[in-house]
Amino acid sequence: MNSTRLLVIIEAAAFFSAALAHFGILINGYQHLLAARAEGVIGLVLFVGWILILARPSWTRRTGLTVQGFALLGTLVGIYTIAVGIGPRTVPDLIYHACMVALLIFGLTIAIRARQRQDFREM
Repeated sequence: MNSTRLLVIIEAAAFFSAALAHFGILINGYQHLLAARAEGVIGLVLFVGWILILARPSWTRRTGLTVQGFALLGTLVGIYTIAVGIGPRTVPDLIYHACMVALLIFGLTIAIRARQRQDFREM
């Protein structure tokens, strides 16, 4: 299976899970409506990206870079809201954001290197 495709669907599932937790559906006690909405939107963007990757495999790199870049930007905004006291400030939120930044950077690196591998094969 394509690494970018796999990472994008894992990331989408992680954001949907976080949204469900912040809506109080998955875990009770961590409700935060604004965080839930933001995570839901990011999850949806990643999911649509995954569908595009399935439908157009030639778009995998470009789509992976776009949706994961969007998700990373959104996650950094989430970290900023935590830092200024707007977002939820629980230990699980801090751990989640740190893990998502690491996973998204890893995914972006995989997508970037996919092009470099393709260029190398064409030499």
